[in-house]
Amino acid sequence: MKKLVYISILLLFACSDEITQIGDPKPQITFVSLSKQEVISFKEELEIAINYVDGDGDLGSPDADSLDIYVKDSRLKDFDRYHLKPLAPLNSNVRIQGQLNIKLKTLFVLSSLPNERTNFEVYIKDRAGNKSNIITTPFVNIIKP
Repeated sequence: MKKLVYISILLLFACSDEITQIGDPKPQITFVSLSKQEVISFKEELEIAINYVDGDGDLGSPDADSLDIYVKDSRLKDFDRYHLKPLAPLNSNVRIQGQLNIKLKTLFVLSSLPNERTNFEVYIKDRAGNKSNIITTPFVNIIKP
């Protein structure tokens, strides 16, 4: 009976998606911060800081046309995509972790109102096509100048 309990605990730990293990090819991200809670439409930038962990180090691409950071404004239907430079030497197969600061394209008010609130969904993909979890930021207020 003791062996069965031990095996069940190992299987539960091995199946957990919450922590990227060494060698786990699926990247994981967590929200860190927003540079501002309020931005002036067309004038101020917003930066999203996220932490990442990737078990095999294949985040980012030397090809500037490769867009592997996905950010969706909740007011819009599609994700904007951003380039991510390699975060480890190519073909190194090492566990990496760190922080990314994503500078968003200039935000603006979409309606005729003087301000709008929005938040963002963010995920990343590695060179093998593995998609990270999706994080959602707190709300940001966008104000017309």
